Amino acid sequence: MTENTQTPSSPDPELPTQYAPAEVEGKLYERWVERGYFTADPASEKPAYTIVIPPPNVTGSLHLGHAFQHTLMDALTRRKRMQGYESLWLPGMDHAGIATQNKVEQQLAEEGKSRHDLGREEFVERVWQWKEEYGGKILGQMRRLGDGVDWSRERFTMDEGLSKAVQTIFKKLFDDGLIYRAERIINWCPRCLTAISDIEVEYQEDAGELVSITYGEGEDTLVVATTRAETMLGDTAVAVHPDDERYAHLVGKQIKLPLTDRTIPVVADTHVDPEFGTGAVKVTPAHDPNDFAIGQRHGLPNMTIMDEHGVITVHGPFLGLDRYEARSAVVGALREQGRIVAEKRPYLHSVGHCSRCRTTVEPRLSLQWWVKVETLAKAAGDAVRDGRVSIHPEEMSKRYFDWVDNLNDWCISRQLWWGHRIPVWYGPEGEVVCVGPDDEAPTGEGWVQDTDVLDTWFSSGLWPFSTLGWPEKTPDLEKFYSTDVLVTGHDIIFFWVARMMMFGLYAMDGEPPFKTIALTGLVRDERGKKMSKSFGNVVDPLDWMDKYGSDAVRFTLAKGANPGTDVPIGEDWVQASRNFANKIWNATRFALMNGATIEGELPPVERMSATDRWILSRLNKTVAQVDAYYEDFQFSKLSEALYHFAWDEVFDWYVELSKTTFFAGGEGAKVSGRVLGEVLDTTLRLLHPVVPFVTETLWTTLTGGESLVVADWPRDSGFRDEAAEAEIENLQAVVTEVRRFRADQGLQPGQKVPARLDLGGTALAAHEGAIRQLLRLQPEGDSFSATATLPVAGATVALDLSGTIDVAAERKRLSKDLAAAEKEKQQAEGKLGNEAFLAKAPDNVVDKIKGRLAKAEADIARIQAQLDGLPAAQ
Repeated sequence: MTENTQTPSSPDPELPTQYAPAEVEGKLYERWVERGYFTADPASEKPAYTIVIPPPNVTGSLHLGHAFQHTLMDALTRRKRMQGYESLWLPGMDHAGIATQNKVEQQLAEEGKSRHDLGREEFVERVWQWKEEYGGKILGQMRRLGDGVDWSRERFTMDEGLSKAVQTIFKKLFDDGLIYRAERIINWCPRCLTAISDIEVEYQEDAGELVSITYGEGEDTLVVATTRAETMLGDTAVAVHPDDERYAHLVGKQIKLPLTDRTIPVVADTHVDPEFGTGAVKVTPAHDPNDFAIGQRHGLPNMTIMDEHGVITVHGPFLGLDRYEARSAVVGALREQGRIVAEKRPYLHSVGHCSRCRTTVEPRLSLQWWVKVETLAKAAGDAVRDGRVSIHPEEMSKRYFDWVDNLNDWCISRQLWWGHRIPVWYGPEGEVVCVGPDDEAPTGEGWVQDTDVLDTWFSSGLWPFSTLGWPEKTPDLEKFYSTDVLVTGHDIIFFWVARMMMFGLYAMDGEPPFKTIALTGLVRDERGKKMSKSFGNVVDPLDWMDKYGSDAVRFTLAKGANPGTDVPIGEDWVQASRNFANKIWNATRFALMNGATIEGELPPVERMSATDRWILSRLNKTVAQVDAYYEDFQFSKLSEALYHFAWDEVFDWYVELSKTTFFAGGEGAKVSGRVLGEVLDTTLRLLHPVVPFVTETLWTTLTGGESLVVADWPRDSGFRDEAAEAEIENLQAVVTEVRRFRADQGLQPGQKVPARLDLGGTALAAHEGAIRQLLRLQPEGDSFSATATLPVAGATVALDLSGTIDVAAERKRLSKDLAAAEKEKQQAEGKLGNEAFLAKAPDNVVDKIKGRLAKAEADIARIQAQLDGLPAAQ
């Protein structure tokens, strides 16, 4: 089970009567860090196990989503460390270009200034000052959660080493023809004043106004519909389908563009759907990506009509109007001319918004830098298809392939000042020079560096190898790349996962950045609703940690972690996890006070009771089960397995069953004390990766060992005793049924009742003392008269409830239960006798109904026996 390589000292059995997380957690964590438990050694001969943390924004603070994923990553790395791996969990932060610049610009606005008042160099210095003073709040919060990260390797996406990596890969991509500069339609945020990528655009249904407008004059007219009437000022064509006979006479002609002095051509393009609307569409190449493509095919001019703030720049009555003001003004002017033929408002349609500030995004023609992704994306798809990288759960692979197989070129330039500046210089004669980290930048009159910075995801896409020292061939890179698991939400497959795959395979000669992508769901409230400030259901995990302890928050999150599915969480569940931590505490205190020990070898099996053999058999099965669940990233199942083993089997059954042995003393007490010590030792080791604080405190007290962080992970010894398990299961059945009966009769838990136990012919006879103690059953005595008889598990328990039971009421209750069981049996038999149902129903459904039938039959037999055992009505 557990190979304890640490030499135990004499444990101190004294523990406070109650567990106080606030008094334990902070001190324990700092002790772990000071002792270097989380610091990985690249010179170690142990096999490596690596996880790099998804770098939180430097502007961020710990939210439940962070706490959720960090708990899972911490559990994985703690377990692997205990298994003998050189375990590295590497921390760090992302510079978060737009978010951080916005923070500092807001600060400046309060001073009545803008970044332009400071100038670029002074503004960037101001951002660094903000980062040092306010950034990184989340790092301290990670310590509070118990993150076992290697703080000696903490990285920041704009530190010197990572900046060198960014410049190196940009130069390599540029030289390989995979980075280029071109004028394309991009998503522009008029609030943040920068381009944003497709995946940073969030779409939502907005109420708009759909207007149908007549273009042209006389017989040469057609109708187009739009929700963005202001963009007609930049129309350079109207497009129809080549096979649409309605407009065949107009194709190639010039028609009048309303509100302007221009005429525009009618072009035929297969992109147009003749069945949608009027079958004619306005073409604004500078303000719509589809229109831009049409314009490229037909050689149409690109006419930009707005500036970066979304203000109209076309001379005329609309000059200087905001885009929304212009929309109303244009519609009004068209209405005056009688060109509005239909209006629909409100009209719900999908509108893109900046994910940072929620401003409506404006498609805009712009000169930007791009990554040519075709070969990079193919490599990212192939790495999963050929098995070098696995996605878990496997069904999430489709979402990944849908993205990488249809990826458009990536716009990587941002019109910001905070970030990695694009390492390209322009010369006075039109020269373009890309500068690597070891190159000298061009100097002299007329040479200027590109003013844009790189998309934040460009630098974070290098995270799995840049943090290990690339482009240098460092010992860390040699030892810890490629990383083992990426734990991340399924919502950022597109933002981050695909970027890392493309860059890792490209930079590291086809070696992927991670072996497994373990995708999680999102944390939601207890009703399954998305957490949002507008909904008023956002929870600060630190509040729950203050109230219930970090272990309780961690265990709640792990219990909800089914691969790829969202995680509902409520305060009641955290409170229940706190109760579990208290249960572990109290049971271990009891064990320590009653002789539980890990000293010496386990006694021979022949000296153990059936109860001892049962718990050791269950313990080894639990070790095997937990190991299997870890390998499959089934955190919910492993947490449930540990919860039920620890609470139900160890604390509620084994400890209770052993009390008679402990109280009796002698050899049996010594054997059970050693078995209980072994079980607690192993159980605390199994629980430690998920609930590290309470287990550390209890384990070091129990064993005298140095720390669970560096203790050995339990191993399944292979010991099984099915006979002992069956024996204790029968005992549990007897106790459970009698307890249920007592509760039904309204008896108090501590109320003693005379009883006759017929255990002859079964292995239960050896447990009569424990059964009587657990059930508060007295010897029958001379005046015993059975008023209720309960047959269960081959035994019979006769109870004398004279004066405590209403026979008529009990008969009525049992008759009602019997009728329900017979109805259940009838329904199950009906379904199983229906050939049509059996032909269509899945095997698991049929098996479930068979189980219902078997249970109903057992319930009928049990209830009928109880009825037969009742005394005759008076």
